[in-house]
Amino acid sequence: MQVFDRVRAMAGLGTRAVRAVRETGMLTPVRPDRAVRMLFPYVRYGPVPATVGAMAALRFPDRTALVDERGALTCAELDARAAALATALRERAGGDAAGRIGILCRNHRGFVEALLAGTRLGADVVLLNTDFSATQLGQVIDREGVTLLVHDEEFGPVVDDASFAGTRVLAWTDEGSGKHDTIDGLVAATAPEKVVTERASNVIVMTSGTTGTPKGARHDISVATLIPAALSHLMRVPVRTGAPLVIAPPLFHILGYAYLSVGLGMGTPLILSRRFDPAAVLDAIADHEAETLVAVPVMLQRLLDVPDAPPTPSLRTVVCGGSALHPSLSEAFMDRFGDVLVNVYGATETGWASIATPRDLRDAPGTVGRPSFRLTIKILDEDGRELPSGETGEIHTGGGLRFAGYTGGGGKDVRDGLTGTGDLGHFDAEGRLFIDGRADDMIVSGGENVFPGEVEGLLAGHPGVAEVTVTGVEDADFGQRLAAYVVRAEGSDVAADELKAHVKRHLARYKVPRDIEFVRALPRTSTGKVRAKALRKR
Repeated sequence: MQVFDRVRAMAGLGTRAVRAVRETGMLTPVRPDRAVRMLFPYVRYGPVPATVGAMAALRFPDRTALVDERGALTCAELDARAAALATALRERAGGDAAGRIGILCRNHRGFVEALLAGTRLGADVVLLNTDFSATQLGQVIDREGVTLLVHDEEFGPVVDDASFAGTRVLAWTDEGSGKHDTIDGLVAATAPEKVVTERASNVIVMTSGTTGTPKGARHDISVATLIPAALSHLMRVPVRTGAPLVIAPPLFHILGYAYLSVGLGMGTPLILSRRFDPAAVLDAIADHEAETLVAVPVMLQRLLDVPDAPPTPSLRTVVCGGSALHPSLSEAFMDRFGDVLVNVYGATETGWASIATPRDLRDAPGTVGRPSFRLTIKILDEDGRELPSGETGEIHTGGGLRFAGYTGGGGKDVRDGLTGTGDLGHFDAEGRLFIDGRADDMIVSGGENVFPGEVEGLLAGHPGVAEVTVTGVEDADFGQRLAAYVVRAEGSDVAADELKAHVKRHLARYKVPRDIEFVRALPRTSTGKVRAKALRKR
């Protein structure tokens, strides 16, 4: 009977998967000659972005690939520019793909072209955070062995101060100093040549680095790991081929990079902007009739704050990830924009592990959904024992994106083939996952364990609070005590005692923050995560 039930469940899953793929529009016929030629890029480059871009050029040559502040490029134009740039970069690298190519760019065509060109060469490509200080940039470039750097002109002083001595190519220029080659200049002057690579490129994505120098995460990518992730996405995130997609997070971040790949693969026009401006994002959705928006939670709050926002009737999916999505924010966003919000949970190391649909978020606010297809998630205690529903422990995942360790050495904790995420969480009785906080962020106050996320979520729901973060600070009597940093809502004069009373009415006494400090803004990384250390130094 168990075997029969399993077969029936798999058959049902297969039916849903086929239906989901059909609804995306990806099952439209392809000319036989193009279908055959679409195999060549994979054989030549492997499972890398260059392959995705080349396949899109074959299948959707005249379809818009991306739109940025300089206009639109078709899939064929983007692939042709990437091919010419790859030839030019190979010459400047001395024909040696052993060195790594760094990309230090905002969201625009130059980032995409450099990524496609680098992965055509078989060179490892390192995605660099545009918020890096010169010291951080120098450390990461040295550790990763970057020998050729593609960067925007605005980052020239930071690169200079980082003492980078390799080859530099400018991706986006406003003034054009003439000191370095530019992507536009190289593409215009170079005839693309066939590139034969000896190995598939690796794309190295940096961890968030909120507590130190970011690490570079490596992955073992194959069709076997990509198909389950793609099927999970198709079944829970209704993105359609040809329907414009706005990517608001930085492309160097795992969320932005993932949806860059999704958009290229599906022939979906990518709407890019170098800086996040909430009013401009809503205008872009309305102007391009975009169906999908990708954003981090703080961006959703900024969108809600836009006065006189244009209607966005085309918007049918908003993908959120990168940091905690508080229940009050998800409910307010869906009340305003409709039940379009999807919450994805994952990590730079493991990719997306679970996906919460709008129905999940309505039924169980705060959830990050159910595990992705063919991915295992277990909640383990400190001794590695699996915990039942309702009990909190460290989240371990297996069967998804294969983490191959950090480029500087080291890896994540692995137990019985499952990789520890460093996050604490629990399942509810319906099998939905909830994140309770980071294992290293748990606050022990007077012998009691407190998860900041629980207190943050409660305070965030108070009408007088716009943003909040909760952290632990040293305390002579209790070891640690809770401190909350609060940004008041516009027009609010809420006081600390009122917020403490609000927490006390809903949670245990030991979870009430002893300190509440009001700030004008929370210091955040470019991906929306709060820099708690910056607050503690105040």
